[in-house]
Amino acid sequence: MTSTDSAQTPAKVPAKDPWDLPDVSGYVVGVLGGTGPQGKGLAYRLARAGQKVIIGSRAAERARAAAEELGHGVEGADNAETARRSDIVIVAVPWEGHGDTLKVLREELAGKLVVDCVNPLGFDKKGAYALRPEEGSAAEQAAALLPDSRVTAAFHHLSAVLLQDPEIEQIDTDVMVLGEERADVETVQALAGRIPGMRGIFAGRLRNAHQVESLVANLISVNRRYKAHAGLRITDV
Repeated sequence: MTSTDSAQTPAKVPAKDPWDLPDVSGYVVGVLGGTGPQGKGLAYRLARAGQKVIIGSRAAERARAAAEELGHGVEGADNAETARRSDIVIVAVPWEGHGDTLKVLREELAGKLVVDCVNPLGFDKKGAYALRPEEGSAAEQAAALLPDSRVTAAFHHLSAVLLQDPEIEQIDTDVMVLGEERADVETVQALAGRIPGMRGIFAGRLRNAHQVESLVANLISVNRRYKAHAGLRITDV
């Protein structure tokens, strides 16, 4: 190879370290459905880790009462104000109200990083079972309803009981994060990592969200049989 050939060969760019995640400590996190068990638990854990958190509800008074109960600087507001004031918005509303909630907040959520953690489930005498939304998953429904937002999916498999227990220092579990843009996924991974004991793990694009959301039905069965609060760990990562 001549010196000219060598000069024209582009340098190989080192692969990005998948654990090189951004600093998200300065972001304001809003939690829609922040007065429900999962939303309230996530709000508590993130605020306890030092994140600025606003919890939203259809009724601002209810949100403010829940925020006062949580402490750690958590604020409460109605859903629209929560969406407007937040950089990252976690959607933790009941599946039954998921679509209607997002439809009315499309403008407030425009340009925001939205993290959907809703699990479409049904219940009968045999226990919990997964529902299949028309769009494929709750996260894909969110993406369809919020075309001007950056939608990701995460925080599906967390025990609300453990999240809200102040005696528990660490939540030893992994969080599967799905999304279309690497930067958005890594931001959510970093947010999960703010909670002691927790890791955010990339788990594919939104088209793979259905099976992640559905797995909660299996965890409910595990918890009932073993009287547990089961979570997930991804091995060899």
